[in-house]
Amino acid sequence: MYIRLDRASRKAAVILGGGTLVCVGMLLAWDINPTFFPRSVHVLLEGFSLALIALAYIVYQSAHRPPLMEWIKAIILATAFLFWSANQFWPNLRQGMILNDIAIALFVLDVFLVIVGWPATSPDESFAEIYPRSINRSIHHERTK
Repeated sequence: MYIRLDRASRKAAVILGGGTLVCVGMLLAWDINPTFFPRSVHVLLEGFSLALIALAYIVYQSAHRPPLMEWIKAIILATAFLFWSANQFWPNLRQGMILNDIAIALFVLDVFLVIVGWPATSPDESFAEIYPRSINRSIHHERTK
C-alpha cells in the first residue's frame, strides 16, 4: 500500500514539476513567436523538460515508497522520458533514432501494463481513478485501521 507523502517530499516533487511546466510554457511561447529565443535554446528546453519531469516522477515515487512492482513500472516510465529527452538533444545521430525507438517501446510497454492491470496493487485514488463502491469502502476501511 502507498504511503502518504510528507510535506518536504511533496514540495521537492512539486518544485521539479513546476520547473518542468515553466520549460513547457517557454516552448509553447516559442511556438507562438519563434523569435522569442534562439532555436538552440528551444532544443535545450525540449530535452530538459523531458528529463526534469522524469526526475520529478522518480523523486515523487521514491518519497511515496510504492510496492516493488509499482516502483519498477515507475522506473520504466521515467526511463522512457529520459530516452526521449536524449533524442531531443541528438535527433540527427543514428543513436538518436535508437534512443527515440527505445522511448517509444517503453511508453508502449507502460500503457500496455496499465491496460492489463499490472501490477495488481491497491488503487490510488490520487490519480482520480474510478472504482466500484465496494473497493473504495474496503480501501477506506484499510486506511482507517
